[in-house]
Parts: sequence; C-alpha cells; structure tokens
Amino acid sequence: MPINPDDRARAAPARDVYSVSRVNREVRALLERGLGVLWVEGELSNFSQPASGHWYFSLKDRDAQLRCAMFRMQNSLVGFTPRAGTQVLVRGRISVYEARGEYQLVVEHLEEAGVGALKREFERLKAKLAAEGLFALECKRSLPRFPQRIGVITSPSGAALRDILHVLARRFPPARVLIYPTPVQGAAAVPALVAALESASARAECEVLILARGGGSLEDLWAFNDERVARAIRACRLPVVSGVGHEIDFTIADLAADARAPTPSAAAELVVPESRACLELLARSAQRLTAGMRRELRVNGARFQNTERRLKLAHPGVRLHQQMQRLDELAQRLGAAAHAGLHRHQMRLAHSITRLVRRSPDQAVREYRMRHQGAGARLEHAARQCLSRAQHRLALAQRALNAVSPLATLTRGFAIVTRAAGGTLLTDAAAVAAGEEIEARLARGTLKARVIARNQEG
Repeated sequence: MPINPDDRARAAPARDVYSVSRVNREVRALLERGLGVLWVEGELSNFSQPASGHWYFSLKDRDAQLRCAMFRMQNSLVGFTPRAGTQVLVRGRISVYEARGEYQLVVEHLEEAGVGALKREFERLKAKLAAEGLFALECKRSLPRFPQRIGVITSPSGAALRDILHVLARRFPPARVLIYPTPVQGAAAVPALVAALESASARAECEVLILARGGGSLEDLWAFNDERVARAIRACRLPVVSGVGHEIDFTIADLAADARAPTPSAAAELVVPESRACLELLARSAQRLTAGMRRELRVNGARFQNTERRLKLAHPGVRLHQQMQRLDELAQRLGAAAHAGLHRHQMRLAHSITRLVRRSPDQAVREYRMRHQGAGARLEHAARQCLSRAQHRLALAQRALNAVSPLATLTRGFAIVTRAAGGTLLTDAAAVAAGEEIEARLARGTLKARVIARNQEG
C-alpha cells in the first residue's frame, strides 16, 4: 500500500535548528558552569591595552596558548605592569566571546608566578602562627629605657650595621654594642639567625637585641619569613626589635618581634633614647627638685610666721588696738553713709536732667535732618544712575549711527565722486565725458581730477 508523503512529514520528528549565536551562547554556559574558577600559570605574550583600559593577552607554555581578557575594574588592582615574557599566575573563568566564537579566560586576578607563591606562603605561615598566639600583644616584652649593652644580629659587611652603629653612637654614646655576625640571605641565613638568637638568649650579655637587614626583594628577605626564625625570636629571653628592609617591607620576623621598626636606623633609634633628651630630663628633674625645696622652705616659713602672729594676737595690748580700730571703722562708715546719701540725690538729679534732654525737640530735629540727608543722598545716587543709563544709550545710538554713516565707508578706502560743476553724484562711468572735471571726496579732504578715459566693464 503506498504511503502518503503528507503522512510521512507529519510522522517525522520536528528538528531543533540552532542559530550560530545560540550555539555560542550554549557553549559559553556549558564552559562557565563546568569548569568554574581556574588558576593558570604561563608565560605572558601578545599583551595589548586599548583605549577602553581593558587588557588582552595570551598565556602560553611550550605546547599551547590560551587567549585571556582582563577588564579595567580588575586590572586596576594589579601592582605591576605586565610585559611580554613574564611568567604569571592568573585566576579566572573560562568563557566564550560569542561575536567570534572563540573561547577565552576572563581573568579576575593576576600576579607574578614566583612572587605570588612566596606571598601565598607568607600569608599561610602568618595565619598559622597568629592562630597559635605567636603574635599576641600580651606576649610582647617592653624595651629597657636606658640599655647599657645592645646586641645586633646582622651581616658584618652590610650597610645596615654601619647605619645602626652610627645612630647608636650619635644618640646614646654610653651604650656598648655586641655584634652577632650572621648571613642574612641565602640557604645558610636561617640556621645562622636561629643560632645567633639562641646564643644571645643563653649568654644574656645584652639587655636588648636588634635583628636587622637592609632592603631587598621578597626573595632576598625570605630568611626573615621562616617559621624557625619566628619561633626563635619568641623563645629568646631578651626583647627583640626587628629592623628588616625598608618601610614598605613586612616580614614574619616583624610580627614575632617585640617591636618593629621600618628600617635598621629606626630600630637603633627605638632601642636607645636621645642623650640630649636625657640631659634635658635631668635638668628638668633638678629644676623640680630645687623648686620643691624652695616650696618646703616657704611652707615652713609661713607656719613660723603664723605661729608668731597668733602669739602676738594673744597679747592684751592687741585687744585695745582692735577696739580703737573698730571706732575708726565706725567713723568711716558714718562718713561713707553721708556721702552715699548725697550721691543718691545727685544721681536722681542727673536722671531727671537726662529725661528732660530726651524730651527736647532738638532730638527730633536731628533725626529729621539725618533722614533729609539720607533722602538727598539716595536722590543724588538715583540721578547719577539715570544720567549714566542715558549716556550709555547715547553711546549705543552714536555707535549705531556711525555704523550706517557713509563717512564710515570712506574710512575703508571708498570715495564719493561728483561732477566738478554742479556737484552731481556719479555712479556710472557713461555719465561723464572724457576731459570732464570730477571731484572725489575722501575720508579726509577732496581731490579734483580730469577724466582721461572711461571703462564701462561690469
């Protein structure tokens, strides 16, 4: 039995036809959901930064490469400028650029590969030791105020030691310095630093220790980020001041130490006082002691005078003098009362005179005169303003008149030509005959001329 083609078409399943955009969109969704956040390490190449501020580059290794995009919001947080050939470590998500159907890594974080690993190790060790309480403030020991012996753990050939010795000699010459020479960089640095800390703690020859090193890269300072050094600092029986690197450098040793200074010189300034300040303190103490002694002498002298005064008051003649003084006082009070009564009457009279003066018409006349003067001043001001506006309008009209005046045209090189006889204005060359006299008026003066020939062009 033959099959109807229409029945066959109805029986076939409907086809789901994808557009190119839909395919790219679906692939993008699958990649982003399936892979999630990735850490990728590789060599940076093909770096470009268009006007939008976004970064576009590739990561490659020996066998392959991966296109990457890092948008401006994220790349503004990167602390260095990427260059071709740099080994970097990035964090991002795989996505698809639908317009070209290319997959790429959308980078959220970028760091140099070697430094990044060291930073992660630094943060890991920092969190571990902090959780153990190694950096707790209550474990920090106070520094001696006037140390007599100061130990310095550093390289004997470094500039840091010279800076420390210079500062100590300048600020506090009486202090003696004991140097524990150690390497501060390389594989031998960590055991040497630990041994120096343990030796200084066991020998107890000093009152405070300075652990110092000059500035350098993160790799150069890595010996001071070792866990063994941090634990040796906390185990040391002497207070330890760290002065490692420059102000921007921060190490695990800085956190473990009892005090941290931004530079070796600053560490030296931290452990000793300024000798001049000490002398000034002694001078102020001597002044306070002298002032206290003088105060005690004044107090004791006042007590003696008070006792002497009480003894005099108990004498019989003092009573008689007091009664005589009382009589003089009463006489003075009587005279004062009479003077006070007279003064009150004088004040009442002055008040009455003042009220009479206030009600005098002279005051009203003065007020009206002041109002008249104010009105005159305002009238004069208004008249000046009116005259100024009129002068301004006149100037505007004069400029407008000058703009349309034929004389203004003459100043630009034009002339008014008339017949010499009769003064008829000439506008056409055909209106004058050869040999006829004409007169040309210029911006300044006139010219008389005779026509030699005529030209009627235009």
